[in-house]
Amino acid sequence: LRQKGLKAVAFAMVAILIYITLRFEFRFAVGAVLALAHDVLITLGAFSVFNKEIDLPIIAAFLAIIGYSLNDTIIVYDRIRENMGRYHKESFPVIVNRSVNETLSRTILTSGTTLLVIVALFLFGGGVIHNFAFALLVGVLVGTYSSIFVASPLVILWQDLKKNRTKVKAAGGKA
Repeated sequence: LRQKGLKAVAFAMVAILIYITLRFEFRFAVGAVLALAHDVLITLGAFSVFNKEIDLPIIAAFLAIIGYSLNDTIIVYDRIRENMGRYHKESFPVIVNRSVNETLSRTILTSGTTLLVIVALFLFGGGVIHNFAFALLVGVLVGTYSSIFVASPLVILWQDLKKNRTKVKAAGGKA
């Protein structure tokens, strides 16, 4: 059952990669999937540190974390896309920074209200839901962080790597 859950997470990541590529561009898809993997791995690490069992509800929590973080990331990416058309003379890193700043208050407020509910579940939900709420608590915190500080910088990094590779090829070197 656990293997099927892990396969579901892997399948979700591949589907997200395809979806973001179709909706935005491949560089955005890479940034989003790496940020989502970051979210799941850190949440998984928290379970390891606190010696908590991973069962089917926790796999469901991982999928919920992916969905929540992806939503935040897509909102930032959508603003980047809007601002690329609006501020086409500015450099891409400046546009990304502007877009993150424009969506920051929305991200913080949405995550804050979500965390209030999750903390209530964690404190008052009882033993049955405790690990699920713990996973969501860690995942939403990390997902909020990654949608601001991981996903968009990875898109910039991907673009810079691609530019450097193109320059090396144009100069006749190997990339």
